[in-house]
Amino acid sequence: IKNNQSVSLRASWHRGGGNGFIFTPACFITSEAFLSRLMKGKAAEADGNIYRLPASVPPDSGEQLSLLMKHPDQPENSKVLKVAIIGAPNAGKSTLSNQLLGRKVFAVSKKVHTTRSRALGVLTEEDTQIILLDTPGLTTPSKVKRHQLEKSLLVDPWNTVKEADLMVVMVDVADKWMCSRLDFEVLKCLAQHPDIPAVLVLNKVDLMKAKDRLLDITAQLTCGVVNGCKMRIRPVIKPPWAEKRSERASEGEENAEPEDGSEPTSALSKEQLKTLRNQQGWPHFKDVFMLSSVDREDVDTLKSYFMVAAKPGSWQYHSEVLTDQSPEEVCTNIIREKLLEYLPQEVPYSMTQSVELWQDGEDGVLDISVKLYTKKETHMRMVIGTAGQMVARIAQEASEDLSRVYLREVRLKLSVKLKK
Repeated sequence: IKNNQSVSLRASWHRGGGNGFIFTPACFITSEAFLSRLMKGKAAEADGNIYRLPASVPPDSGEQLSLLMKHPDQPENSKVLKVAIIGAPNAGKSTLSNQLLGRKVFAVSKKVHTTRSRALGVLTEEDTQIILLDTPGLTTPSKVKRHQLEKSLLVDPWNTVKEADLMVVMVDVADKWMCSRLDFEVLKCLAQHPDIPAVLVLNKVDLMKAKDRLLDITAQLTCGVVNGCKMRIRPVIKPPWAEKRSERASEGEENAEPEDGSEPTSALSKEQLKTLRNQQGWPHFKDVFMLSSVDREDVDTLKSYFMVAAKPGSWQYHSEVLTDQSPEEVCTNIIREKLLEYLPQEVPYSMTQSVELWQDGEDGVLDISVKLYTKKETHMRMVIGTAGQMVARIAQEASEDLSRVYLREVRLKLSVKLKK
């Protein structure tokens, strides 16, 4: 990189074979001032400060409610940071949130729109509280119709971002069609909140074979500007078909008529929207991170960044709070994750759930019974599977996940019924 700003890429050169880059453990482009602050933070950590264990979700909804209403246990020099994690559907937002929290609170699946509404996670360490606003993937009315999604998915991400002190824009670099330009909905969101600092997180770098491509992706998604400084990166010569494809994509976007309500609470003028449509990236990112959200060490680098960025302020939640979701919501979200994982495309999106039983067994096990409602008989047969194997597998995997969230053994029973 030829660059007139200080760039730290935490990458090591590998002599033997491959493309030369090994990213260890996460790399980021940032200013010298931030780096020194981060290193001071690391030194303070090494002084032997005691970390709190990750909080858990109480299995009793009354207990969870009283915990949410409990007065925060304010330390002397309390600091707080609200982080909105936004991005196109399936960029890995929930996986990142779970890794930051140290427990699986948010549903994760390879299919889009696993997160159906704004979910909140709370990470408390030392005197600092990081509030994670895990948003649904930014979407459009046509996708809401196609996937039979809740209308709230159109409004929720925008409402969440208003509260944030920092925006994290996640991009899946393993998706070669998506990583060369920011999602238009994401660009609109950034343009509507220019006063909120934003960082770019390139996720799933472990799945990229040509690691040196990351620098070119960074240049495209930042318009070649990071933290107000111009980056000059050797451009990759694109094959002719790639140019044609991106031209076609932008033509399709320009010709697309704005749908009813496609600009929820949009304060942008037609001129601004037109400019955004021709933009590949956002030139106002403060920092760029390259990581894999399934890698603990990578995520710790980002967590340290949040800790340093936190500002003096009162905590909003007691340190024992992990999420504002009820135990039942956590349960139904994790069941939905398994349904999305194992069933064909359209089936899980049209299903509903009802919690029938939630009680402590005599043996100290939490007994949960959930009824799944399908709209078609064929869907019902798919969910049950041959000799009930599919529904049994979903119940088994969901109960294991829930045991780790509630910190106690869970016995989950699932039944399937046709919704008339």
